[in-house]
Amino acid sequence: MAAGFKTAEPLEYHRSFLKENCRPDGRELGEFRPTTLNISSISTADGSAMVKIGNTTVICGIKAELTTPPSDAPNKGYIVPNVDLPPLCSSRFRPGPPGEQAQAASQFIADVIESSDLINMEELCIEKAKLCWVLYCDIMCLDYDGNLLDACIIVLLAALKNAQLPEVTVNKETDLAEVDIKKKRHLKISRHPVGSSFAVFDDSIIIVDPTAEEESLSTALMTVVTDEEDQLCAVHKPGGTSLSGEKLQHCINRAITRNKEISKLVDKVIGSMKTTK
Repeated sequence: MAAGFKTAEPLEYHRSFLKENCRPDGRELGEFRPTTLNISSISTADGSAMVKIGNTTVICGIKAELTTPPSDAPNKGYIVPNVDLPPLCSSRFRPGPPGEQAQAASQFIADVIESSDLINMEELCIEKAKLCWVLYCDIMCLDYDGNLLDACIIVLLAALKNAQLPEVTVNKETDLAEVDIKKKRHLKISRHPVGSSFAVFDDSIIIVDPTAEEESLSTALMTVVTDEEDQLCAVHKPGGTSLSGEKLQHCINRAITRNKEISKLVDKVIGSMKTTK
């Protein structure tokens, strides 16, 4: 009977749970799904990680290449994130060029990298106006069940912390780059941004970490990104109903708590990898 009610009236089905301050999967309104993290998932990448938030599974591989610094910032390298939502992760996505959601996610990740000062881009420069690193961060969703942006930020942060770059020098005589793959160094991660996504039901009830079904039934979606110093890095709210200042502050406070939880998880996994080597 419940399955039929859920199919016929999905919104009413969810409302019946929300009235009792819980959700169909048994979570409380402010409860995230279990989050697991794995690093060095791709042996051929310079850095990689895989994260699961509930059923949502995202993997990130980083490839570093040498290039010429941009003319407007000759003393900096750069990071190019790309989010891929292939048909294998959900029937809602189609083969072909990136859809609107994938493009929006890629732009959001690029904005978070810039606004949070995740990495000092000058660290990626080898010789001013001549040579720098470009990090291609390919983020692919393997299983889509809502809250894509949170998973993308976590997996990018973990992959960057896992990445190692070889030592590069420019030969003064030949003016060519010389790469020493035996000498590798980790990137210096300046900030630890973490996202927390929220869905609004009936313009008033706020839940965290929405599933794909909850996202489709909500009246608004919002992602709040904070760093380890409780600073606000970004707020992403693509339309929908408005939120009061009080409710927005509630979301920011929950995001700050979430940052501490995820930072502990990332440090624990990175630490466990170091001890096993």
